Amino acid sequence: MLVVSPIMSAIGNKGNKGQLDNLVLARSTIDRASDLRLHGQKLEELWQQAKILVMVNDRVRASDTNLIFCASAEIPSSQGEKYFLGIDRKDGQSYFTWHTNDEVIAEEELRTLRQVGALLSNFEAGLAVHAVALGNWHSAHPRCSKCGALTRVDLGGAVRICEVEGSQHHPRTDPAVIVLVQDENDRILLGHQAAWPPTRFSNLAGFLEPGESFEHCVAREVAEESGVIVHSIRYLGSQPWPFPASIMIAFEARTSDISTARPDGEEITELRWFSREEMKTAVQTGVLHLPPRVSVSRAMIDLWYGDCALEDLIEIGTLT
Repeated sequence: MLVVSPIMSAIGNKGNKGQLDNLVLARSTIDRASDLRLHGQKLEELWQQAKILVMVNDRVRASDTNLIFCASAEIPSSQGEKYFLGIDRKDGQSYFTWHTNDEVIAEEELRTLRQVGALLSNFEAGLAVHAVALGNWHSAHPRCSKCGALTRVDLGGAVRICEVEGSQHHPRTDPAVIVLVQDENDRILLGHQAAWPPTRFSNLAGFLEPGESFEHCVAREVAEESGVIVHSIRYLGSQPWPFPASIMIAFEARTSDISTARPDGEEITELRWFSREEMKTAVQTGVLHLPPRVSVSRAMIDLWYGDCALEDLIEIGTLT
């Protein structure tokens, strides 16, 4: 007799189409024009007439709702690196980011992607998330992983090259799954981490391990963090999450047994099931604070809650 583990039994229940169609950080409309990265002289020409987004450490120059660009002649003389972001094919305008650790921009003109991402246009959101992802990776990989020598930027920021033995090092993205767990009464399961404010709860999530499929990861992470065994796993969508270098792959999954639900006590310290009415009451009374709109977690909760009913919560100004 073949015995199938709970995790293995969850595999194969895939949906054909994601339902999260307008994720805040997955709205890029710029052409990255990767073919131009091979042509150093062309990139220099594009730099001279580019709109440039200045990035200081992990923050970009922006107002509360828009990115602030400058021309190449306005770039400070302090140390920094330039990365090619792409071209707007509608008018041929090129875009770069200039990344520095020096405090060359006034504090009031710097924003994190978490702060401004949800308020940007599709075009600017794509520029910002690309810039932040590149900046974070370059900052974390100044040396060759093979020999330890210093590396230099090449191909418009798409690669670093070892100064000693010439090996190429490409940006890495760490895939993580995030799961909308529902029970048979259409309630959802949210978890609380010890490092968060007491009223903040979110979907369960975790990083993909070597040799593991996304579906395996969903089932394993949910079981590890909450004790819940899930089935009917279905893909919803994905969004870059460069904090510092992840991409969040969203799934929904169901459980037929909530009796095993208990926090692992390490990553998750509290679990709560919510119906829509219970969530509304919890938000209105301040017992529950949901993830910010820039996150895929919030989009997943919004999708489950329903657009019409969600307006009731937006009106009282509790959700941000």
